[in-house]
Amino acid sequence: MTELAHAALPPQAPPVIRALLDKLAVAYREVPDHPTLPAEGRVQAVLLEDPVGALMVLYPQTQLLDLNRLAELTGRKLTAVAPRHLEKLLGKHQLRVLPGLPPLTSSPCLYEEQLLRQPELLIHSGEPGVLLEISSEAFKGLLTKASAANFGELLITIKPNLDRPGDDRKEITQAVQQFTARRIQQRLEATLEIPPLAETAQKIIKLRVDPNATVDDITGVVETDPALAAQVVSWAASPYYASPGKIRSVEDAIVRVLGFDLVINLALGLALGKTLALPKDQPQSTTPYWQKAIYTAAVIEGLTRAIPRAQRPEAGLTYLAGLLHNFGYLLLAHVFPPHFSLICRHLEVNPHLCHSYVEQHLLGISREQIGAWLMSVWDMPEELSAALRFQHDPHYDGPHSAYPNLVCLAVRLLRTHGIGSGPVEDIPQELLDRLGLTRDKAEESVAKVLQAEAVLRELASQFN
Repeated sequence: MTELAHAALPPQAPPVIRALLDKLAVAYREVPDHPTLPAEGRVQAVLLEDPVGALMVLYPQTQLLDLNRLAELTGRKLTAVAPRHLEKLLGKHQLRVLPGLPPLTSSPCLYEEQLLRQPELLIHSGEPGVLLEISSEAFKGLLTKASAANFGELLITIKPNLDRPGDDRKEITQAVQQFTARRIQQRLEATLEIPPLAETAQKIIKLRVDPNATVDDITGVVETDPALAAQVVSWAASPYYASPGKIRSVEDAIVRVLGFDLVINLALGLALGKTLALPKDQPQSTTPYWQKAIYTAAVIEGLTRAIPRAQRPEAGLTYLAGLLHNFGYLLLAHVFPPHFSLICRHLEVNPHLCHSYVEQHLLGISREQIGAWLMSVWDMPEELSAALRFQHDPHYDGPHSAYPNLVCLAVRLLRTHGIGSGPVEDIPQELLDRLGLTRDKAEESVAKVLQAEAVLRELASQFN
């Protein structure tokens, strides 16, 4: 046969592919590739790898392969196989294009489950210009050792701006903000194990949800941590609680002075406080972190007692909310140290703004968001997550509203006396009404804290 005759012949599927499909008894039809063929049925095959090994991934050409989603599904950071490695693999079978046929390689396979919703599929044959048309039912037989999942993004949901230059400035700004948010989320996911929840805190959390937990149980947990035990005893012996007689043990501190509920939440706050170190950098002229936390918890303790008994939230948990209300500050410093220094510098030159504006501007998220997120990751009570997340919204009336409302009220009360940072803000009457408090009762709670300022400052120093 002449070279001209060879050139006139339409391209065919490579012999190795024909032999493979015949051996597996898979019916197929060779189809010349053409742009008019439906994209829904076209199968895109890609070979990915990581230190664990290779993975073949199949998905419709109407979708975008989302590597982030794939990482969430597999727990692996997969990237495309290096071209030289792919060429070597294809060369072994005398192929020029990777066919979407899992039995061809020894690699495991993951396929987009939307793939099999088309009656007929078009698969690369290994030779450019030739596709293999295989029914979904027949193709399913090639996927017996493969796994199905949802990891593709439909192209119709991705709408590039091809003809609206007037929108470019707005869309570029949005893109930068969204990209920043994605990087933050990836950073969070990458550090889920950092910081780990302290072992003592884990034990205390289990006791919190155990209806049969006793004083002996919490005493046993606290006493296994000598530093924590010393702090609890010191707390009970403090003039702030005016305990009768000398406190001789952790059990004594619980039974005679602090009570089970307060101790279990105080101990949890102390244990969590050790999880993250205080940042070396911080805004100038700001109330020390734990000092503000203790003041806020103490004010909330008084406010909670002043709430009518019928609508009073859990006292120990409201105290914990005050103790940890600014925990997102520590987390920002831990996860984003370079950004945190920048935040500090911006807070110094924007004293008229709440920190949320600065953090949103620089990071795209606030310490309240990241703090509430960590509480959820650690399986802390929903009330605590709500307290951290909505503490700056005096109008919040959603689930567990008493907790963020109390934090909001305490923070605003303390700011009026120069404790904390940010502008002095009005305390709406509706916030007080929702909590069943009067302004006089609220001011009394702050007055008690300010009278014991020296004692509370000493207690706060234990956290450092």
